[in-house]
Amino acid sequence: MSKQKNMTGQIATLKKVMHYLKHYIPILILSVVLATVTVALTLYFPILTGRAIDLILDKGNVDFPGILAIAKEGVIVIGITAAAQWIMNMCNNRMTYNIVRDIRRDAFERIEHLPLSYIDSHSHGDMVSRIIADVDTFADGLLMGFTQLFTGLATIIGTLLFMLFVNVKITVVVVLLTPISLFVAGFIAKKTYSMFQLQTQTRGEQTALIEEMVGNQKVVQAFCHEKEALGQFADVNDRLQKYSLRATFFSSLVNPSTRFVNSLVYAAVGITGALAVILTGGAFSVGNLSCFLSYANQYTKPFNEISGVVTELQNALACAARFFELIEAKEEEPDAADAYQLEQADGTVDIDHVYFSYVPEQKLIEDFNLHVQPGQRIAIVGPTGCGKTTLINLLMRFYDIDSGKITIDGNDIIKVTRDSLRRAFAMVLQDTWLFHGTIYENIAYGKPDATLEDVKRVCKAARIHNYIMRLPKQYDTVLTDDGRNISKGQKQLLTIARAMLLDAHMLILDEATSNVDTRTELQIQNAMDELMKNRTSFVIAHRL
Repeated sequence: MSKQKNMTGQIATLKKVMHYLKHYIPILILSVVLATVTVALTLYFPILTGRAIDLILDKGNVDFPGILAIAKEGVIVIGITAAAQWIMNMCNNRMTYNIVRDIRRDAFERIEHLPLSYIDSHSHGDMVSRIIADVDTFADGLLMGFTQLFTGLATIIGTLLFMLFVNVKITVVVVLLTPISLFVAGFIAKKTYSMFQLQTQTRGEQTALIEEMVGNQKVVQAFCHEKEALGQFADVNDRLQKYSLRATFFSSLVNPSTRFVNSLVYAAVGITGALAVILTGGAFSVGNLSCFLSYANQYTKPFNEISGVVTELQNALACAARFFELIEAKEEEPDAADAYQLEQADGTVDIDHVYFSYVPEQKLIEDFNLHVQPGQRIAIVGPTGCGKTTLINLLMRFYDIDSGKITIDGNDIIKVTRDSLRRAFAMVLQDTWLFHGTIYENIAYGKPDATLEDVKRVCKAARIHNYIMRLPKQYDTVLTDDGRNISKGQKQLLTIARAMLLDAHMLILDEATSNVDTRTELQIQNAMDELMKNRTSFVIAHRL
């Protein structure tokens, strides 16, 4: 049952890959044509070699002019083969990395449209691993598939035709021994897929753990949790080592197994060919035998390469299944077809009989009612876990209510586009977030067309302007990932300035001054008092 499920899963994944491949059909056709040309010329070369051998009749009886003519023809064949192979590889590279680009684009686009519930319930490190590591592994397998699969199949078909042309009986011997190689490769391929699945899943788990530990190293050290963290990592690392070793072991069996079968084929051709030379009295020449041995070698070689490709494709498909799972995750419910833009809200908010819970069996908000007038300041106070931030999530439609209604200026927020709804609010959260970029770019994040003077004005109001002006590059100072090169208080002030710049009619302040000192907090409160004039404000606070 498990094998059938794996096979069905692989076929389904392959169909999804083909969906991306169909955009590059012209390049694919060109690659197949060039592969055919490459193989045809490669198979033609042994014929030239056989003819040259037959021109060596005896000691002192060699047709040098004939050999020279064959050599010139051989040089031309090699030149054309090399050019065709180079262009084919260029086509395969373009196809592979275009597909990888499209997959990463779709994966990132899906993340941007996933509901917050999905982001909250999945490891961020594992999601990163799917888009980066898994797609890279998939690209390696796909590139090998394009490069070797086409030429391999063309070589098998071409050598069979050439061998049939030279000698039918010896060709039959080769064909009868071929299924052994296919059976060995198929048997091993089934074993490797499940191991590669476990390997990619555990690699994602390891990436998530590393990201979590590195991002919170101060906490780990502060609580002397280093040994436990090392133990967690050792457990995941050992499992990854075990699954990787097994996957590599099974996949490495393919090459020697198929080579053994190939050697049997080569020996059988050599013996039957030698007997044919002796028994036919020259009808089957030594040059023909040389040509046939070369074909037998080229015929069995693709089986060896294809078996290796199959192993890589097993790994690639296991990785593809993971990132397609992300790409196909159910995205946020789209805006209703008749949803309208919320224009210049005056700040009237009504919450009528609202029920909401993250988990159905665990009740959180029940029959909640609130009427907020324009310009009113609402303090949301209560113990941790009572639903203060949840209320903000519902107002912004990060989560949708289970029942009831929330309206802004009489407009049901379910019938308003999310984009216009969220633009009606400016938000400052307790958890600050800054990206890698200049201070100006961070503050103008929600208003990219803001001038430097606009940014300076809000920074002065947020009491951060003087600090910025003391920096060597002032507003062009580059912040590292999440602003790790400045203090938490300074990060908080920058996010407050960012919210001020939006000049929205409604404000959400979630413990907005939690990371600043008392003196700065008083300064910010004065700025906030000015900012909140004539604006509806929701203030989450533990200290009134």
